[in-house]
Amino acid sequence: MAPYYKIALIQLYPEPLQPDLNYAKAANYIVSAAMRGAKLAVLPEYHLTNWAPEDPKFREICTQWEKYLNKYKELAKKLKICIVPGTIVQTYQHGEGVEEQLHNIAYFIGPDGEILGRYQKKNIWHPERPHLTSSSEHPHLTFDTPLGPVGLLICWDLAFPEAFRELIASGAKMIIIPTFWTLTDCSPAALALNPLSESLFLQTTVVARAFENTAAIVFVNAGAAPPASPGYKEDSHYAGLSQVALPFVGGLGDETKSTSREGMSIVEVDMVVVEEAERNYKVRADINGEAWHYSYRHQSFGQEEVKQEQ
Repeated sequence: MAPYYKIALIQLYPEPLQPDLNYAKAANYIVSAAMRGAKLAVLPEYHLTNWAPEDPKFREICTQWEKYLNKYKELAKKLKICIVPGTIVQTYQHGEGVEEQLHNIAYFIGPDGEILGRYQKKNIWHPERPHLTSSSEHPHLTFDTPLGPVGLLICWDLAFPEAFRELIASGAKMIIIPTFWTLTDCSPAALALNPLSESLFLQTTVVARAFENTAAIVFVNAGAAPPASPGYKEDSHYAGLSQVALPFVGGLGDETKSTSREGMSIVEVDMVVVEEAERNYKVRADINGEAWHYSYRHQSFGQEEVKQEQ
């Protein structure tokens, strides 16, 4: 298995509630990525719909989730490329008489069009909670791909190091994070302190996760509408900053990592760097060792035990 891959980071602007238009735009980017030798193409969270849960059309579009998933499966097979189609929000009926749920799902589609991995968003951002159902205590799973062992996370999961630890403990070398993260995802008080605080959050945390987990972090965020688009605004709230972060190296992605605008970066990723980081830091060795310290749960009884010992 070659340790060197080209990965396409597609920092798409999702036209609100326009899934056909957004799919067509995404497909054009993926075709271009395949022609440039990319082995994997990644899209942002909510790339088909944007985030508009209060609009009745949003839920209606979510009922069509399988149509778009099948389109991406067919495209992957045709182009012989792996695709993570951002996230696709889908309706789920748990049982008769039970209220229909919305699940925010990321898929990893292999170059033969088969689904190799699936993940339902666990850590749901506060404004999303009235609309989405979390995967709750289901474990974070690593799965095998042509690019090696991979894990999937989504957006606000980035803030939880426990999710990354669980994935690398099960062998993940690459963690892919489709995201819809804007500059206004914080309080007025925080914005008054620093209007670009969310950019600072992303730029520091994505790279930190690569170092502390000796992993390649593939972070793909939504971008702002390009100047030629009807949705263009000069003062946009989109954060962008899509990149692949590697230990020692930092963030890669010349066309997207320092901009908020829609675009695509083709990043050359050398996974030998990940192996060298583990030889240097030995994070995985420690996690899987008998003397690993942090096998506790974050619950109140743990605090009581500490008090008793003191």
